[in-house]
Amino acid sequence: MLPRGRAGELCTRGYVVMRGYWNDSEATDAAIDAERWMHSGDLAVMREDDRVSIVGRLKHLIIRGGENIYPREIEEFLHTHPRISDVQVIGIPDKKYGEEVCAWIRLRPGPAPTKNEIRDFCRGQIATFKIPRYIRFVDEFPMTVTGKIQKFRMQELMMSELGLSVEQTV
Repeated sequence: MLPRGRAGELCTRGYVVMRGYWNDSEATDAAIDAERWMHSGDLAVMREDDRVSIVGRLKHLIIRGGENIYPREIEEFLHTHPRISDVQVIGIPDKKYGEEVCAWIRLRPGPAPTKNEIRDFCRGQIATFKIPRYIRFVDEFPMTVTGKIQKFRMQELMMSELGLSVEQTV
């Protein structure tokens, strides 16, 4: 249990929470612990007024040099840039820091900012370790047929573009 104001995994239990996955004990064991808490995979913060805010997904958490970085926080900040239409932030493996921050950015019509202009926009507004090292301007994000963004595919594409393999970064 974490103190209020700190991000952690949202867990829940009670009579309205599922008991497990139908005929799938392996998936059930991965999602529900021995005390019957269901682990959602969502990162959440409980505020002093007992309200809970989802701040990201556990599997999307970026750990850079021992710092926990929530992609959603950077995405929300970058959305305040007048030229940015949409953004997705991912972690890219890095030998020195463990992971580096990468932003895929869709721009609004008009003159395009440079990668350095985006980084300058971040300086003094968010922590230095959260400023994206890698920036890629894109027209679209890889998506499933149901419209869900595939961050794992973005990681694969960036690693290929950068000539990285998992073995090189461990």
